[in-house]
Amino acid sequence: MTASRPHVQAVAKFVHVSPRKARLVADHVRGRSVPEARAILAFTQRAAAHEVEKVLRSAVANAESNPNLLWNGDDLYVSAIFVDEGPTLKRWRARARGRVNRIFKRTCHITVRLDKLEAVAPASRKPKTDEQPKAAAKPRARKRKAVAS
Repeated sequence: MTASRPHVQAVAKFVHVSPRKARLVADHVRGRSVPEARAILAFTQRAAAHEVEKVLRSAVANAESNPNLLWNGDDLYVSAIFVDEGPTLKRWRARARGRVNRIFKRTCHITVRLDKLEAVAPASRKPKTDEQPKAAAKPRARKRKAVAS
């Protein structure tokens, strides 16, 4: 069995937000660094953004307080975020002529998984000695059609 990279996660269960609406917010922060994700969530005007931000803060706190890792919150990124469907509360509303309409109050489980950003050094490419610099391409002249008179 291969050893997986260490990661930290936080889960919020039974959040009173529709999973479909929460997934729209989760898609904005997937793969982003933690400071960038916090900025995006702070300016997102959806109610689910507040719930996702709380889970993100909890995951960062888990990473910073883990004695085996001791990660800094600014050096992390959202490696995975997913929203699963929770139980649905079923309610009824009275309608005209003795009828009822169903109301589904949906809930969701939000999971945020954080991983450490790896510093990627830019690969410097040295030109080969026999390599010649490319000459600037000349603009091609347009062919004119012969006008029949």
